[in-house]
Amino acid sequence: MASLMFTDCSSSISSRLIHVNARSSGAILFRQHVGQLRLRSTASPRGCSLSIRCSSSATSVDGKAVAKTIRDEITIDVTRMKESIGVVPGLAVILVGDRKDSATYVRNKKKACESVGIKSIEVRLAEDCSEEQVLKSISCFNDDPSVHGILVQLPLPSHMDEQNILNAVSIEKDVDGFHPLNIGRLAMRGREPLFVPCTPKGCIELLHRYKVEIKGKRAVVIGRSNIVGMPAALLLQNPEEITREADIIIAAVGQPNMVRGSWIKPGAVIIDVGINPVDDPNAPRGYRLVGDVCYEEACQVASAITPVPGGVGPMTIAMLLSNTLISAKRIHNFE
Repeated sequence: MASLMFTDCSSSISSRLIHVNARSSGAILFRQHVGQLRLRSTASPRGCSLSIRCSSSATSVDGKAVAKTIRDEITIDVTRMKESIGVVPGLAVILVGDRKDSATYVRNKKKACESVGIKSIEVRLAEDCSEEQVLKSISCFNDDPSVHGILVQLPLPSHMDEQNILNAVSIEKDVDGFHPLNIGRLAMRGREPLFVPCTPKGCIELLHRYKVEIKGKRAVVIGRSNIVGMPAALLLQNPEEITREADIIIAAVGQPNMVRGSWIKPGAVIIDVGINPVDDPNAPRGYRLVGDVCYEEACQVASAITPVPGGVGPMTIAMLLSNTLISAKRIHNFE
């Protein structure tokens, strides 16, 4: 079942945001005819073959390489800051519970911090700890001048109020960009957020680094999450009409191979945020990771596309490091 939200953008040329969230195995294809919206079901996205290799000339948008370049740039600035004013940017991470995926993400973020010279502080709390304990840790980091960024690893245990906890992070240290004031500023014309959420920021950075022109283009964001879909749509500012007419597609719906080649306008640029495990008895772990876009079909049509893995994922961590550096520079008035 699809969920749609239409929002008028306040600009000289009115445009609309179309958010698509598929909750079933069947994908939904959107078509517009004379002001009417017609929905047509396509084949199951899970039918996409995983063994075909891309044989077209679509450019592979190498998130690993771009992220490496950004980390190198951050390393230079961190070193310069330390040598000039004796300040090392610091990132505090709060991990609640023992989810293996969350622990892996935190470990990767810690390694990334170390690789660029950012100080990493980690607090681990038990699955059954109280919400007050988490809030106390956040409060301590809010008051700690050596901490310039605070990250609460999601998801949190079900007995906690996620929004209440995220709201407790100081807006000046909200390097995840989840604070409602940062999201609100992102949405308002003439206002600048202190931080942009890392994954959508990474998507836009990939487009910029590959010199993909955004202004005047039609874009569609598939997905409506607070973490990726909605902020990505706000950053693009001009998504309209339907996926098949889009010059830029950002897929962040969490459905493997949902976006098929027939959805895509020839020459479109595709940023695939999805990372979904699908069964594969031939893979060492019994599964492989695929995106929300059927890569083998899409790369026959698109001009550029991010692979999964190795596309948006490395950029998310790179943007977290970037936001932490930005925070340290802002707090210490360092140019």
